[in-house]
Amino acid sequence: MGRILLTASIGACSGLPGAKLERISLPPGFSIRLYQNDVPGARTLAFGDQGTLFVGAYEEGKIYAIPARRDGTGKVLVIAEQLQSPYGIAFKDGALYVAERSRIVRFDDIENRLDHPPKPAVFYDLGLKYARQGLRVLHFGPDGKLYVSIGVPELDRYSVILRIDLGGSAEVYAHGIRNSAGYDWHPETHELWFIDNGRDLLGRDAPPGMHFGYPYCLAGELADPVSGLGRPCSGFTRPTQRLGPAALGMRFYTGCQFPSAYRNRIFIAEHGSWNRSPKLGYRISMVTLSGNDAVHYEPFAEGWLQGSTAWGRPVDVAVAPDGSLLVSDDKQGAVYRISYDDGR
Repeated sequence: MGRILLTASIGACSGLPGAKLERISLPPGFSIRLYQNDVPGARTLAFGDQGTLFVGAYEEGKIYAIPARRDGTGKVLVIAEQLQSPYGIAFKDGALYVAERSRIVRFDDIENRLDHPPKPAVFYDLGLKYARQGLRVLHFGPDGKLYVSIGVPELDRYSVILRIDLGGSAEVYAHGIRNSAGYDWHPETHELWFIDNGRDLLGRDAPPGMHFGYPYCLAGELADPVSGLGRPCSGFTRPTQRLGPAALGMRFYTGCQFPSAYRNRIFIAEHGSWNRSPKLGYRISMVTLSGNDAVHYEPFAEGWLQGSTAWGRPVDVAVAPDGSLLVSDDKQGAVYRISYDDGR
């Protein structure tokens, strides 16, 4: 079953992003460079079997493809546009799955058809007419099934993570989740870990997030002032780790390029606060686990926030085939590559 990883608060440029990357601080041995800067509104990331990087841009209604080339990345291609808030993307068996607001569509054999992409086939109709947290995150689990998160309001198919098999049969996998904008499976235990973002307007530092207790309990310790009366937080599963504002994409590190100590650590894109003063987030953070306990939570890459000005906003992270870590930035319309070289 699912384990709530981390709970996060919702909170909230100029020039080419590559010129500003010198401002990003990283642990010794790590470096960051521009992977691609012609990706307006870059949000979610997913790799195809042939190394193509797919990028979702929900505000633009587009899906981009960045083909892999021997000498680096290829030209950015638009493989779909005029979609309805496309957010979550996932790849399996040659097909790209895209979550729109009310349905999931599929682009078959897409890596062999990047120059002439097919029209999308409807894979699953979510049957949803409205959701304030309407951005659906998609990932395939170790069981080969497709998982999709659906945020508030808390009606039949809201505030849940659905699990859908490739035949189109769906079930509610987890509920009482306000809005999970990122999740992944532990590489060894195959247990689902997810981020849950809490509601706004409860003060500068509250809540840092939400867990299975939505809409009654926030971050495992704060009863909702409206719906939480008579529902103590002790009756719900507590989060493993509280996070910074607007934590979105997350991945366990499964590559071999980083030092071995980084294996199975969780990397999280913290998009940053929108209504908090002073601002927080705008960074990549890292959580180190011991079993199912979070023993260390720290910044890994930061510098997109300079004083009170944020020149970039990380959204998602993805482990590349070569073991580097890619980061999307919707403010700059860019994707960055973080790599490790010990100099030997």
